[in-house]
Amino acid sequence: MIFAELADKIRTGQRITDDEALFLFEYPNLLEIGELASFVNERVNGKRVFFNVNRHINYSNVCVNRCRFCAFSRTSDEAGAYTYDLSEIRRRAEEALAQGATEIHIVGGLHPDLPFGFYLDMLRTVKEVSPNLHAKAFTAVEIDYLAGLAGLSIADTLQELKAAGLGSLPGGGAEILKKEVRDQLCPEKISGERWLEIMAQVHAAGLKSNATMLYGHVETFADRVDHMRRLRDLQDRTGGFQVFIPLSFQKENNPLGHLKSPLSGGVDDLKTLAVARIYLDNFANIKAYWVMLGEKIAQVSLAFGVNDLDGTVVEEKIGHEAGSDSAQALTILELEEAICASGFTPVRRDGLFREALHV
Repeated sequence: MIFAELADKIRTGQRITDDEALFLFEYPNLLEIGELASFVNERVNGKRVFFNVNRHINYSNVCVNRCRFCAFSRTSDEAGAYTYDLSEIRRRAEEALAQGATEIHIVGGLHPDLPFGFYLDMLRTVKEVSPNLHAKAFTAVEIDYLAGLAGLSIADTLQELKAAGLGSLPGGGAEILKKEVRDQLCPEKISGERWLEIMAQVHAAGLKSNATMLYGHVETFADRVDHMRRLRDLQDRTGGFQVFIPLSFQKENNPLGHLKSPLSGGVDDLKTLAVARIYLDNFANIKAYWVMLGEKIAQVSLAFGVNDLDGTVVEEKIGHEAGSDSAQALTILELEEAICASGFTPVRRDGLFREALHV
C-alpha cells in the first residue's frame, strides 16, 4: 500500500478499510497521519473545539469485579473503600452547580449491597439540585448489573433510570472488545458482545452514549482496529454514539502495570487519536481525555483530529488511582486558553454536544 494513494482516498471522503487503518497504525510518519486527521476533522467540525463544565462523582469504589487493569476497585472491608450517601451526592452536585457545571458524570463500582432504588434516588437527587444538570451516568457494565439488581430487562431498567433523570451514558467498560484480550484484562466483566448489545438498547431507548477504548496494554494494533470496527458498525445502525474516547492505560497500582506496551507514549497517543478520527467517519466527535493523556498531549492532539477536550472534570478518581499525574480539575479559562493557543475556537457545550450559553 502506498501512503499517497490512501491519503487521496481519505481526502475525497471515502471510508477506509480495516487493513488501511492497520496500515496507518504501522506507518512511521506521525505528522503525515496527523495532517490527514486534521483535514478530516476540519471538514467535519471546522476550527471549533468543544469543552464543557462538568463534575465527576465516582460514588463508590466498592466493586464485585476485579479487573486486572483497575486500581480503583475495593472490597467493602478493604482499606480505602468508600460509598457516598445521598447527602454527599447532593453536596457535590450543589457545589458543581455553583461552579457553573451543566453536567454531572456519575460512575462507580458494582456495589454488592446497594439496592436498585439507591441509583434511582441518586439521579433524582442530582435533578432536584437543578433540572438543568445533565446526568451522564452508568456504563453499560453498570446497566447490566443494575438490571440484575432490579430483576428487569435492560429496556425496562433504562426506562426506570430515564424517568429518574438519566440523560446519557458514558462509554466506559468497553476496554478492548475482542474476547481474547478481554479475558486477560477483565474476565469477570460482561463480554464485548454484551457491551455492544446494551449500547444498542441504550440508543433504542432514545439515549445517547459515549464510546471508549482502553489501549496501551496487551492489545495489538489489529485489536484496536477490530474494536473500532465494531463501534463503527453499531454507529451505522443506531447513530447513538456522541463521541469516541481513546483512554491511555495507566500502569500504577494494578496487576497489569508491568505489561504496559513499549509503544505507549505521546506518539502512540497522538497516532491513536488521529487514526480514530480518520477511521470513525460516522462519529462527529473525537475526545482527548486530558485526565489520562495529560494537559500538554491533549492540547497538541487538537492538531491531530481531536475536537473535544472533555471539561473541567473536578475530582476524578479512577484514572488518578492508576497513576495519572494530571490535575484534578481545569478551569474554564485554562481550557479556553489551551484551545485558543492551538489556533482553534473554544465552544462550550452541554452534555448532548449542543452549544451551551455562557452563564
